[in-house]
Amino acid sequence: MRGARILAVDDDRTILRVGKRALEASGYDVEAVESGRRARESAAAFRPDVILLDLVLPDADGIELTRELAHGNSSVIVLSALGDDRKKVEALDAGADDYLTKPFSVDELEARIRVALRHRAGSRKDPAIDVGALHLDLAAREVTVAGNPVRLTPREFELLRELAVNAGKVLTQGMLLTRVWGPEFRDESHILRTFIYQLRLKLDEAKPGTGSMVVTDPRVGYRLETPKP
Repeated sequence: MRGARILAVDDDRTILRVGKRALEASGYDVEAVESGRRARESAAAFRPDVILLDLVLPDADGIELTRELAHGNSSVIVLSALGDDRKKVEALDAGADDYLTKPFSVDELEARIRVALRHRAGSRKDPAIDVGALHLDLAAREVTVAGNPVRLTPREFELLRELAVNAGKVLTQGMLLTRVWGPEFRDESHILRTFIYQLRLKLDEAKPGTGSMVVTDPRVGYRLETPKP
């Protein structure tokens, strides 16, 4: 993943300068810009693998810019001092792969970048997905944990598949309900909570502790935790 292209967008020149220096020291090719207009231009010309996007810019609405940039081939990680849950949900629903609240460490930022790059390299067409000890055979619709079978209902399998395809990425409750049950269930969060609980129990039955891979981001959504490198 060294050499991946990173576009950093922030109107704080100090943050851009420090972040650019740190990421370049880790082997990334970094371009830094200070406005929404420059972000659009650089996204088209630089073709970044990952965009680090501050939500508060002098000439652009951060959520709308997220939605616009996420429609390209880049993964978008939102970086913002706006840590409220509503903004997180808006950014993730707009297509952001992740949301990191300022202040944060360079180590945490680089960890999020690695997850975004792994996710970007993946494909929904893969015949199987492996996340740690968890293995999903998409063609046979079978799940094992450390070789032990996990008996899931069709809906439980679809829920786990959605989490596994997006491993390491927070998916909002609305996203999961829409993708797994349909748009008419978007606000039925109690259904999702019940299925997440059942899914964790079944994963733990196959191998104790595996259910904890399904992590809750309170009032926002869920993600399947990826093994630490």
